[in-house]
Amino acid sequence: MQNSPVSSLVGEEYEVEVGPVAHGGHCIARTEGGRVLFVRHALPGERIVARVTEGEETSRFLRADAVTVLEASKDRVEAPCPFAGPGKCGGCDWQHAKPGAQRRLKGEVVAEQLLRLAGLTPEEAGWDGTVMPAEGDKLPPGEVPKWRTRVQYTIDDEGRAGLRRHRSHEVEVVDHCMIAAEGVSELGIEKRVWEGMASVEAIAASGSNDRQVILTPRPGARLPLVELDKPVSVMRVDEKDGGVHRVHGRPFVRERADERTYRVGSGGFWQVHPKAAQTLMLAVMQGLTPRKGETALDLYCGVGLFAGALADRVGDQGAVLGVESGKRAVEDARHNLADFPRVRIEQGKVEQVLPRTGITDVDLIVLDPPRAGAGKQTVHHLTTLGARRIAYVACDPAALARDLAYFKERGYRVRTLRVFDLFPMTHHVECVAILEPAKKDA
Repeated sequence: MQNSPVSSLVGEEYEVEVGPVAHGGHCIARTEGGRVLFVRHALPGERIVARVTEGEETSRFLRADAVTVLEASKDRVEAPCPFAGPGKCGGCDWQHAKPGAQRRLKGEVVAEQLLRLAGLTPEEAGWDGTVMPAEGDKLPPGEVPKWRTRVQYTIDDEGRAGLRRHRSHEVEVVDHCMIAAEGVSELGIEKRVWEGMASVEAIAASGSNDRQVILTPRPGARLPLVELDKPVSVMRVDEKDGGVHRVHGRPFVRERADERTYRVGSGGFWQVHPKAAQTLMLAVMQGLTPRKGETALDLYCGVGLFAGALADRVGDQGAVLGVESGKRAVEDARHNLADFPRVRIEQGKVEQVLPRTGITDVDLIVLDPPRAGAGKQTVHHLTTLGARRIAYVACDPAALARDLAYFKERGYRVRTLRVFDLFPMTHHVECVAILEPAKKDA
């Protein structure tokens, strides 16, 4: 007996009232039949026609786009970008919302994740509920902050530059990205044909005039002669080993934070928003209040941003250990912090390196893990080291909340939480949580 085929619901339309915002750049709605829809391009309280983009009869939920707005929210604006909207570029989630509304929606998501995954109210997390814009990003509706200093363009079969559509490999060809930093836009990537290329990443350092493009050729393709509108160094991704190799120019860009210059090689991590590194460094240092002579860990340390700030503040009698898995980032961190004899950078995964160090006590810890978070094993190890304060920098509120629950189980409480809108027009936020040992009941 054959199983009956599962019927796709893609293309089906439902008239729905939009409910609350959810993590991921969409809102939740329900059809009259009770089906859950995750709807993009909608706002809470609106009445819309939603067209299904993913899902079948048996799916737990359906993904959909708001294709017609029947009753609009007062927070709705016309998307400034011509490439934003249903079926178009997947890079921005909230072009259709006023800037203040975007921050409010992000705050609601953070609060919901904290409560659901960590059992914490904003008050218990020491957070006033606000999401702070970066300096210079408070613009009137219709104006878009030009903040993205790194843009990866996907190249279509005709060699045209574009950006991927939401949850798709299809390319939305663009002639301009509104959130790209001026240093990226002025390279003119979108104006030329990139024959034989799979992608072109453009990087415009905010701490210098350094500009770089990283080319990923299609299999067997030859590199083009790169002639752009501004001087630029060129790197290529090797199709065999995936490594990034220099074609010409510097193999790194120079960034600035805390009155120091940081070398960031290809593949090395640096915050994308021009004000992000300084904003987060200050939030971490204000939360930790480092003292002369203290010892500190900087985990997932990248090219050494927090390690450098810590080393400067704990002084010659203090010591800082950084741990980073990326080989190139470790080389950069060692170069960037070479003038601090009491800083050591170890290469490897945090959960493997930490036990090997033999460290049993430390005063301060900074961790800035990837999107997946630190995880239970690492959190449990950190809580055995007796740190008086821990700074957790997170780009994913769900992973942060989960890890805060692990800290809570092991006797650490959240002292303060600050949330920053360092990715305007998208659903992403950056959080800085400061933890300390919970006071024992007498």
